Amino acid sequence: MKGLTSFKGIIYAMISSGTFGLIPLFTIPLVEDLGVNEANILFYRFFLSAIMMGIICLFRSDSLKIEKKQILPIFALGGLYALTALFLVYSYNYIASGVATTIHFLYPICVSLLMVLFFKEQKSKSLIIAALLSLLGVALMCWTDGVSMNLLGVFLASLTILTYGTYIVALNQMKVGQLPADVLTFYVILAGAIIFFVYAQFDGGGVQAIPSFKAGVYLIALAFLATVISDFALILAVKYAGSTVTAILGSMEPLVAVSVGILVFSEYFTSQSMIGLILILASVVLVILSDQRKKKLALQKVEQNK
Repeated sequence: MKGLTSFKGIIYAMISSGTFGLIPLFTIPLVEDLGVNEANILFYRFFLSAIMMGIICLFRSDSLKIEKKQILPIFALGGLYALTALFLVYSYNYIASGVATTIHFLYPICVSLLMVLFFKEQKSKSLIIAALLSLLGVALMCWTDGVSMNLLGVFLASLTILTYGTYIVALNQMKVGQLPADVLTFYVILAGAIIFFVYAQFDGGGVQAIPSFKAGVYLIALAFLATVISDFALILAVKYAGSTVTAILGSMEPLVAVSVGILVFSEYFTSQSMIGLILILASVVLVILSDQRKKKLALQKVEQNK
């Protein structure tokens, strides 16, 4: 029975990371072929996702009631989540979407660094090795055959490492993180929708009507698959398989994004890029396993001192 539960968790983890990797599949055609600007894409993605997530919460009979003091922390989390989406989408204008998503996948290293710098977690050799491996991996993916990529695109994708890494740390440190996961996800996404509604007034001439049926289908797919399904499957993956397995299987995200980039958008990818991708995946897995080992050792010390 336990093995079946773990297997379910693995499937959910793969669904979560795989669907998140589909963001470029819907976003790039919306911008390049269907004439929807980034600000409107982001607003509709978050707005439609909030509606869908709210329906899920109501279907699960989860109370959506929150306290006034929780509103500001939720908006802070929503801001970090929104910035991550913003920087990632804009990075597609300058570098291959697969490369951008792979760079974003380095956020677990940022999480570990932030915990060491601000929360006095013990430094480890694994973290240093992982950081060096990741830098080498990014270099190999961004400077292929002597041709460098647009540095602005690399910078924007790199910013998502910081914003999402900070989001994860804040989620774990704030009291609001104790809300039911699906309820908190609903409010974070709703906060993002409000933020992008305001943002669209300054960039893109305000929220505009969806221009066509096809654009509407792409926006619904983006909201449902790459946001709601991804976030909800993540909750179930952690529940059934644990955070470590879920985090490691997050490697599906860049693999799917790279595959979409090559097969759908004919993005440039060489053997050197593949080596870079492998190094980045290895660095992240190394950090996750190292963190898990530290938690086990800390738990053993607690048990011994009882």
